[in-house]
Amino acid sequence: MLKRVREWSVCCLLLLIVSTPPVWPAVAGAEEPEEPEPVVQAEEVVISATKTPVPVTQVTSAVEVITAQDMKKQNIRHVADALRLAQGLAVFSSGGPGTEVNARIRGGGSSQTLVLIDGAIVNSGTLGSYDFSNLTTDNIERVEILRGAQSMLWGSDAMGGVINIVTKRGEGPLTATGFMEYGSFATLREGGTVSGKQGLVDYSLSLSRWDTSGFSAVNYRRGATERDSFRNWQGSGRIGVDLPRDGRLDFTMRWMNSDTQLDNVSATFPADVYGSKMRSQQYVFSGSYEQPITGWWSQKLTLARSQEASLFLPGTVQRSLVDGFISTPFGSPNETRVLSNRLEWQHNFQVTRLLLLSAGYQFREQQGENDTGLINRILSSHAGFAQAQFNLWDRVFATAGVRHDSYNVFGNATTYRLTGGYYQKETDTKLRVGYSTGFRAPSMNELYFPNFGNPNLGPEKNQSMDAGIDQYFFSKQLKLSGGFFWNHYRNLIVTTFDPGFCAPFSTFGFCPQQLGEASTKGWEAGLTYTYSSDRPFLKGVVVQAQYTNTITRDLDTQTRLPRWPTDQWSASVSYQPIDPLWITVIGRYVGSRFNTTGDRQAMPAFDVWSLAVTYDVTKQMQAYLRAENLFNEKYEEIASAGTPIRSIFGGLRVTFGGKS
Repeated sequence: MLKRVREWSVCCLLLLIVSTPPVWPAVAGAEEPEEPEPVVQAEEVVISATKTPVPVTQVTSAVEVITAQDMKKQNIRHVADALRLAQGLAVFSSGGPGTEVNARIRGGGSSQTLVLIDGAIVNSGTLGSYDFSNLTTDNIERVEILRGAQSMLWGSDAMGGVINIVTKRGEGPLTATGFMEYGSFATLREGGTVSGKQGLVDYSLSLSRWDTSGFSAVNYRRGATERDSFRNWQGSGRIGVDLPRDGRLDFTMRWMNSDTQLDNVSATFPADVYGSKMRSQQYVFSGSYEQPITGWWSQKLTLARSQEASLFLPGTVQRSLVDGFISTPFGSPNETRVLSNRLEWQHNFQVTRLLLLSAGYQFREQQGENDTGLINRILSSHAGFAQAQFNLWDRVFATAGVRHDSYNVFGNATTYRLTGGYYQKETDTKLRVGYSTGFRAPSMNELYFPNFGNPNLGPEKNQSMDAGIDQYFFSKQLKLSGGFFWNHYRNLIVTTFDPGFCAPFSTFGFCPQQLGEASTKGWEAGLTYTYSSDRPFLKGVVVQAQYTNTITRDLDTQTRLPRWPTDQWSASVSYQPIDPLWITVIGRYVGSRFNTTGDRQAMPAFDVWSLAVTYDVTKQMQAYLRAENLFNEKYEEIASAGTPIRSIFGGLRVTFGGKS
């Protein structure tokens, strides 16, 4: 107890020190340092909220943007770690490095969160969700997070929200950057980027490697002794061409190859498994063509493709952590292959200064197969959508839209969205409110998995409402935000044991049915503050904090939804005492929750703290240090899943040419 009090006292003191500008005593005859001019930041533009560029003060949806600068300052190497600090999200890992990591928004499931990389949908066609375990921050420019149902614009899987990941665009003269990092668990990361712009052509290329002996995928505190290694290679590239008359052509590619050792992460029967691993390979391609047709009419054509292959090896021997029993792991080698294609053609019509109309067509196709009997199955859809955006005197904003999807399997789904906002320029206050509907098409595993799938399933559906306020101070140096949200889910797909109903699909009596109904509601609050000066030992301070309260309810059983904490918060304080040095403290709290349905397997709350330090040795060289789990917190994100002990990583980053 005393140790915990001491830890919290130290952290609170540090936060107080770095977030409070020092007061220097006046010295007779000494000149008072001039107060610097406030830093007026260029207004951020968000694309994913309306599929058109919109200043953040005019966005009427709940949105958060994580930039490359944010992730670099905090020494974040993994996109999932950035999402853990975001508002309204729950991100949990199923073990050590490389094991499955899913993101959920506002009480929804991971398959109800749509994830895009440069316009390509990367959600698995077989599982429905996206695994963030292999996605590093290398060559990523920004991550846009839309909370609330977004199916009107983005279609299936977006009933909880959208995570849109955008890679970097080259600019300026040729710049080459290389980095090398080493740390705990014999972890070695190395890689580099090349970017620039020559004439009308810009380019950005990156390649990185991540190799670690890791820690046990099943929690060592339960008796695990085996380390589970992780190896990852990935590369990305982006080439853009500026066309005449403000046209634009973009091509992007991302490649990933990984090898992850696994354990049996079971809440009731965890086990060390020797030789079990997952080998994965993923390719993501996208291309877009933008061209104004007239002064008021523009078009954009997007083509995207994501393909993934994974090979599961069950291992040779497993040792139960419950009773020490040695046995042969269940299962056999199994390869899964998934392919997703997306085509979208959108037209925008600036009817008047007050009204922008958008209309588009989308074709989406998912294919999946595996070695356990899932033959080549195809889910495809055709969709049309239309949206109107109103802007009255740069003060009153509104969007209204409707979408209709037609699927080859279950039929049709229609969704719509209405949002409104008001921006008071004099006080820098933004109010917003929105109502929308969403849906999720059943995954291929839910429809067709051998001896399990139910081909009669239809889409999950939901209604979503939220309202919020953003208040800016000091030329947007300080932002306070708050909001309320509510969701109602129906026709949820749940796996049940019902031998009578499941007999046509399963001889084991288990199959998916559409019986679920749930609700989620809560409120969110956030703070962002940026301060800069020329004072001694106070060149800059950046403070970011967020809190999310989420009340979930399974309306059939009147219990909480699994793995959703009622309370969670995160805070980050970056302090710049001298120009070349940044010190960042990051804290994250996750409240108590239940691991499974029916309020079973209660899991305690936990808080985890980290420290990141960056120092510019020269304009071309930067040294950095990162310490994770500073207080060696003993915790689990998922029952029996491994989590890191206190660990330290350090590295160098060197830049040649261009801007440092």
